[in-house]
Amino acid sequence: IPARMASTRFPGKVLASATGRPLIQHVYEAVCGASSLSRVVVATDDQRVAAAARAFGAEAVMTADHHRNGTSRIGEAASILGLADDQLVVNVQGDEPELDPRAIDAAVKALVEGELSCGAVVGTVASPMDATEDPGNPNIVKIVRDRSDCALYFSRACIPHFREAPSPRSQPYLRHVGIYVYRKSFLDRYLRLPPTPLEQAEQLEQLRMLEHGHKIAVAEHPTSHTGIDTPEQYEQFVRRWNARALH
Repeated sequence: IPARMASTRFPGKVLASATGRPLIQHVYEAVCGASSLSRVVVATDDQRVAAAARAFGAEAVMTADHHRNGTSRIGEAASILGLADDQLVVNVQGDEPELDPRAIDAAVKALVEGELSCGAVVGTVASPMDATEDPGNPNIVKIVRDRSDCALYFSRACIPHFREAPSPRSQPYLRHVGIYVYRKSFLDRYLRLPPTPLEQAEQLEQLRMLEHGHKIAVAEHPTSHTGIDTPEQYEQFVRRWNARALH
């Protein structure tokens, strides 16, 4: 779980604790519910985050402060931990306290099966969008797949585009859930790949994998959770958490 303090829109969010627990603890506890994992580690560049993680019983590893994304931080953490090249590594964002742990299991299964069926080197998850979600919202990353359930493309734009309006009963759009699973050997290789034009245009790091010809297996798993990017979103999460606690 990559976790940093220097969030642009919500600095220090991983330690926000209006629920009585730091946000990173909620994420950690959710991740621990996945049956496919044997070890859960918080990777951070801030001693305060590491101390908080260890206080609630998590393993924490210190990484450099120059990483531009979570994948890069995960790569350093995997090396520090001495993971074998064939070890499966799961990258879960540190700001998703309501993550469905079954989505992690689905991503792991997608990679393991995709390695055999289509030569995939990465596993991830897509969730059908419901009627309350706007596929035109650029903050929601959409995904389209081929008939082998491998990703064709990820975009902030509305994909697919229907020249004729689809049935109002149908919800063909898939929202990308930002979980990634890869072998340690591919993680190392990915971090050496140069950035690509589509990646830079969309600001989506997974496009670097596709542009360099690597396959991403995509499991479809319904989930409604979203990450915490702003103080307002955190306040909404706190209200939902408190409401659940009353029951």
